[in-house]
Amino acid sequence: MSLTDLADLVAEAAEDSPDRLAVVESGGRAVTWGGLESEVAHCASGLGRLGVLAGHRVMIVVGNRLEFVTSYLGVLRAQVVAVPVNPRSTADELARMIADSGSRLVIADEEALPAVRVAVATVNAALDGNTSTLDEDLVSRAVHPRVVAVGDGRGAGEIGYDDLLAGEARPVPPLQDPEKLAALLYTSGTSGRPRAAMLTHRALLANIEQVARVEPKMIHGDDVVLGVLPLFHVYGLNAVLGGVLRHRAKLLLVERWDPVTVLDIVEDEACSVLPVAPPVFAHWLPLDNLADRLGPVRLVLSGSAPLGPEVIDAFTTATDIPVHQGYGLTEAAPVVTSTLCSESLQSGSVGAALPGIEVRLVDATGRVLGGEDPGEIQVRGDNLFSGYWPDGSGGVDAEGWWATGDVGLLDPTGDLFLVDRVKELVIVSGFNVYPTEVEEVLREVPGVVDAAVIGVEDPRTGEAVVAYVVAHDVDAEALGAAVADHAAVRLARFKQPTRIEVVDELPLTVTGKVQKGRLRGLERRRALGLLE
Repeated sequence: MSLTDLADLVAEAAEDSPDRLAVVESGGRAVTWGGLESEVAHCASGLGRLGVLAGHRVMIVVGNRLEFVTSYLGVLRAQVVAVPVNPRSTADELARMIADSGSRLVIADEEALPAVRVAVATVNAALDGNTSTLDEDLVSRAVHPRVVAVGDGRGAGEIGYDDLLAGEARPVPPLQDPEKLAALLYTSGTSGRPRAAMLTHRALLANIEQVARVEPKMIHGDDVVLGVLPLFHVYGLNAVLGGVLRHRAKLLLVERWDPVTVLDIVEDEACSVLPVAPPVFAHWLPLDNLADRLGPVRLVLSGSAPLGPEVIDAFTTATDIPVHQGYGLTEAAPVVTSTLCSESLQSGSVGAALPGIEVRLVDATGRVLGGEDPGEIQVRGDNLFSGYWPDGSGGVDAEGWWATGDVGLLDPTGDLFLVDRVKELVIVSGFNVYPTEVEEVLREVPGVVDAAVIGVEDPRTGEAVVAYVVAHDVDAEALGAAVADHAAVRLARFKQPTRIEVVDELPLTVTGKVQKGRLRGLERRRALGLLE
């Protein structure tokens, strides 16, 4: 393909099949390819009328609904930079990301608007010189943002989403340079605190094409693809939405996850491809008549976190539907490997590298490993990001390789097996939780001397957050409640500790670093019933 802009896929589909359905919401709203192209064009033009120019950033705080798709593609069409974030983020989290990205416009739906308004007020106050919790480096990148309200909840001084699209749609000059920044996606990178991966138009399109070259195809043109994965997450954004655009399939958007309701939707709408995260299987496997309810499904794709081979075996036995999983990262836009690329399915494998992607293992000195020794996974391909915002740090090396921070094994056939994570990332329901960020929040609570956060296995969410907080001469129960209350205000729900252990001290190395391995050992003993 010679496209340089993801939104051009919509224009081509609209020209060839204007009356075919492109995106449908589970609630009943729908848009054809022709209608989607019209809305994308109007959005791009509306951004220009608001003074949002190429290279400016626009934050999208919207759930899985038509306005997300239109906004995202309209932003790309206008050569503006999309900053999609979790609509359930707290006001504190939003303020930090708005300031850090320098977003000039924040598009928010009804659910997110209250937190967005608080966040925007926080950023404005900091820019006006008032006392702020925002770091100075964040404020130095911030501008006074404007709010675009999706739905009927527009407040004073805000722009209605319908008004954004209301003017004349004018042609936008085609993107000349695919290396221009397309999206900022917040992730941990190699540090604990979330920061934004810089994905260019080149990277997004490259991964869509790499996935499209996999045989057998993950998505066909006549597929109905379930869109239950959050569109703000790179998996839903580029692997699902991007794949649907590339193959001109139909995307069925589901805004809220409920195991039984989603099964009803799959059955009623004849969904044939189900991209899901591992926790879905724990919800579905105990249900009766699962095979009948998944009758239209030809393929299940699992990503965003490893899925146990025993779960795959149980699901395939119960439904006779193949489950293929892969390995990916935000910085790789996101798919790196897939079991669809494997010579044969192997228990525990996350598959082989996609066409156009190279994978290798290195030891602690950077020496490339052969044989079957474990090592840190490095990736090379056109799908890789351009470093972390704002300065491009942490990107690929001079030869195009990027160190993922994950440890794996490569077998002689090229299949990758994940062994461990160098980074202490916790993955809850497919979403990244960065212990350093949570620890900083917990240390804000009066009485907390120190804090350490780890992930533990959880049958429903894959992993859960457990916090150890150090306190002296306080009521442990009262402090635990205060920590939980503070976390509920400062952190999104999936980041909040499911259990808080108040302790006198943390296990430390001689250099003062917390020995989280010992904390994980305590949790393993607790899981085995050896600790109360």
